[in-house]
Amino acid sequence: MNHRIFGSAISAVLSILISSGAKADEMHSPNPSHSSTPTHAHGKLEIPTGSAVPAVDLKVAPDPMGGWNVQVKAENFRFAPEQVNQTSSVNEGHAHLYVNGKKLTRLYGAWYYLDKLPTGPHSVTVTLNTNRHEELFHNGKRIEATERFIVFPAGAGH
Repeated sequence: MNHRIFGSAISAVLSILISSGAKADEMHSPNPSHSSTPTHAHGKLEIPTGSAVPAVDLKVAPDPMGGWNVQVKAENFRFAPEQVNQTSSVNEGHAHLYVNGKKLTRLYGAWYYLDKLPTGPHSVTVTLNTNRHEELFHNGKRIEATERFIVFPAGAGH
């Protein structure tokens, strides 16, 4: 990939995110009633009072070879693939990765390579889930992070 185009793509993504005027907490904690992330039949688990509350952050960056690198940063939460389908815990489990509202995969770690996306606006969301797949909630809000960005056509000068 041409470094000038790659740099232009990063600048375009950053300018769109900055110019959207959205606050960081709005970008990373959308109101569940307005979220594009569907709730699966797995159910939900509210974090009990007095428990350490997990948090998640998400970064999506263009990969120099094409596609996108997705980084998930979780706090008060441990990825535990060895415990899948075992007893639920509010501080361990896995994540679900959604692209444009559709579940793509289950994550057991911090990094994921996302193949090329078509030109246009996109939304990438990650939710934290228990070992038994329940979505984690705190104070009625799903524990999730979302990145929104636009993929421009190659050579569009953005």
